[in-house]
Amino acid sequence: MSDDIFEPAQTPEAQPARHGGWHAVSIGHLVMGLVFLTFVGIWGLVESDAVEWHDLRWLLPLPWLIAGAAGLLAVAGSSIRKHR
Repeated sequence: MSDDIFEPAQTPEAQPARHGGWHAVSIGHLVMGLVFLTFVGIWGLVESDAVEWHDLRWLLPLPWLIAGAAGLLAVAGSSIRKHR
């Protein structure tokens, strides 16, 4: 067997140059990442006794509201850029 089959199909010189600028955002990843980070923040507040357990009633909807608002902003921002 020759070693040719293990070489990459394109050398770095043959690959097209990448230009800077905006790239596509995975809105699902953005939303779920914010949900996760907000839940971790709430957990940290409860564990550090900064927030009592009975306050979870109004804290638990916050991750969904924050992530939903960020998702809506991301969708609106991406559609504005597409139509320019």
